[in-house]
Amino acid sequence: MHSTALRFCCGAALLAVFVFASAQAQNYPARPVRLIVPFSPGGAADVPGRILADRLTHALGQQVVIENRPGAGSTIGAEAAAKAPPDGYTLFMISNTHFVSAGLYKKLSYDSLNDYTPITQITSAPNILIVHPSLPVRNVRDLVALARSRPGEINYASSGNGSTQHLTGALFCKMAGINMTHIPYRGSGPVTADLLAGQVQVGFPGIAGMLSHIKSGKLRALGVSSARRSPELPEVPTIAEAGIKGYEMVAWFGIAAPKGLPRDIQGKLHSELLKILKTSDMQKSMRVVGQEVAYQEKPEQFFDFMKVEAAKWAKVVQESGAKVE
Repeated sequence: MHSTALRFCCGAALLAVFVFASAQAQNYPARPVRLIVPFSPGGAADVPGRILADRLTHALGQQVVIENRPGAGSTIGAEAAAKAPPDGYTLFMISNTHFVSAGLYKKLSYDSLNDYTPITQITSAPNILIVHPSLPVRNVRDLVALARSRPGEINYASSGNGSTQHLTGALFCKMAGINMTHIPYRGSGPVTADLLAGQVQVGFPGIAGMLSHIKSGKLRALGVSSARRSPELPEVPTIAEAGIKGYEMVAWFGIAAPKGLPRDIQGKLHSELLKILKTSDMQKSMRVVGQEVAYQEKPEQFFDFMKVEAAKWAKVVQESGAKVE
């Protein structure tokens, strides 16, 4: 009798958990959702994050609020997301920077791959090699020649140690055989401000926040980091075309949640995001800010993508020689 009663109690408990989880998913979301963007406002991650948050707000019927947590190569925001309750009310804008940092920072308080629930990738985008007009260079070859004649004297800015901008610059220097001094900032906003002011001469930011400054002539674009030219800047060559043969570095962004997110909520978020990402309006909005929509048909496929990216960026970090100063 005791064994039968125990089995009954266990079964009843499991059923109660299942019913509670199902009810929770059906009622989700019942309050605003925060989307942690581990970068500063106005940058290559923040802009598409806000575009997506606006559309997801309408889709879910609850406000999706951007929470910027910049710093330390996205690790500050990543830690906050990893430690949040897995209830669907905290989402995280994950990116290749997340896995770059895993290679650069040896002691993190979270597992960069396994402490998150994958939802889907949302965009893919190159960075752009940009200089202040006061620097006497018109193309990549000019910059390389100048840097070789002035080793260590030319500064390049990034949005922080371990950021994609940092690694894009470090790999460029390694492949070009030059020495430029890395100046890490706390996010893309301060990078843009100091590039515009001429306080730093070179940067490798995302295209999103640079388009208006390039078109106005306030900053000069020398090359894009992808294998193909950007549709938004077709006149700007790739860095590989411009003289650094074989160079390629592409950023991406996606949506994840803390580990342990209920599958029903994961499925609902994935479904709503794909509906948004597949619209021509969303694709146009992303192209305008220098990004291309990208997604996976199943969350499991995004996790597979993340595993490949984790291994890839660990290797790139090692080969680039990038270090956290």
